[in-house]
Amino acid sequence: MSNELRNFLEIPYAELEELNLKAKEQRMSRVAPDKVQEERLKYLTDEKRIKAVTVFFSDLEGRLHMLDYDKKFLVKSADNLTFDGSSIRGFTAQKESDLRLGIDWSAFYWAPSDFFGPGKVLVFGEVIDKKGGPYGADIRGILKKFAGDYYKSHGYTLNAANEIEGFLFAGTDAEKKYHETGKFEYVNTGGYYHSLPGDPLRMFIDTVAEVQRAMGFQNEKDHPEVAPSQFEINYGYGEVVAAADQIQLYKLICRQVAQKLGMTVSFLPKPVVGVNGSGMHTNVSITKDKTNLFWDEKGQEQLAGMGWEFVDRILTHGTDTCLCFNPSVNAFRRLDPHFEAPNQIKASATDRGSMVRIPIGNSRSMRVEVRSVAPDANPYLVLYTVFKTGLDGDTAKIANLRQAERYLPDNIYTAIEDFRKAEWTTKLLGEDVKGRYADLKQASADRCARLLGTVVKGPEVQFHHEVYNQYLWNQF
Repeated sequence: MSNELRNFLEIPYAELEELNLKAKEQRMSRVAPDKVQEERLKYLTDEKRIKAVTVFFSDLEGRLHMLDYDKKFLVKSADNLTFDGSSIRGFTAQKESDLRLGIDWSAFYWAPSDFFGPGKVLVFGEVIDKKGGPYGADIRGILKKFAGDYYKSHGYTLNAANEIEGFLFAGTDAEKKYHETGKFEYVNTGGYYHSLPGDPLRMFIDTVAEVQRAMGFQNEKDHPEVAPSQFEINYGYGEVVAAADQIQLYKLICRQVAQKLGMTVSFLPKPVVGVNGSGMHTNVSITKDKTNLFWDEKGQEQLAGMGWEFVDRILTHGTDTCLCFNPSVNAFRRLDPHFEAPNQIKASATDRGSMVRIPIGNSRSMRVEVRSVAPDANPYLVLYTVFKTGLDGDTAKIANLRQAERYLPDNIYTAIEDFRKAEWTTKLLGEDVKGRYADLKQASADRCARLLGTVVKGPEVQFHHEVYNQYLWNQF
């Protein structure tokens, strides 16, 4: 059938950016949900060229799932969407499988048709339990409620921006084929900041940046990273739930672009031994009435007392929460001190081996940077853990807490053990969800070699939770 007959929605990039920035402003301004819903439903009804709405949600490990609903059906049934939760890893048991899917109309995106298909728009969903509240294993919903409660009770807006590193490898499906090839092939060997126009890595970065810009990311800078074929594409701060959504979109965009260019993006923390791994440095701050509460011109490193208390709680629970930040066997290869790895449970303005860093800032940009986060972590769990721990956690009576000689676990088994025995992680997630998460991590770990050794093993790549399309999981 010809494209003329289809006549599905295709919007130029500049117009996409305008639409997405307007939606982003509504979200930041906290426009009433019912007003946003009314506006979106009217738009969907009036825009005849839209055929379907893609609804995103994430499972307990952070795997992104998508459901395409016919536009006309969604408009009529948006308040009564159900799905089988027993088919989602970490969700319900088969005997209690039905879950409801709500629509977060504020998290609405127009996407470039050349990468997402014509006639579609995107929106994030929220999983709802039988009682009508956030489902306990849908960490996005838990994070949204937590952030909303703090805004209502304290007037706090929780802000985050993540620096997400990844690798670009030659050929499609490089992760899926790793158990056969035993290696990844670089597309660029230039290293930090080095990439010429027309270079495959530069073409990839430029294309991803164009798509992100069109989707309202408000890009800041992009560049090749230290390791060969490694990249980082930075964008602006967002309210915490929107920031986590953007991490999911960022990874999806990178994969879509790489696939179209005949290459593979990998967010494994350490796909190649002997070069720097990939991190997801997590920058956070808290504002109230547009004032940055972490800024104090006269404070130590110009971080306010509230910010230091936030840091102390994160350091206190460093081993407790390590599994939330480093969820795969491969993640513990990255925590190697020979490659600028943040494996020390301390805080510093300059030492990049510290779990927490205090970057140079001003009244607008002052922030806390949690560096010990792997890029294959569930972004909602990462940000919920950082803020919940920083605001509500305990403070240990350890002498010189911020510079004490303490280290993160060097393997996933120790991290699982620390996570299971910690009282704080029970308060964080509840006994049930905590157990489900630990069991999933244990299962992935048990399929891999217990001792890392010096060679990346096939199962590390195959069974890390982010291998896209989840093509292996139907075998278990």
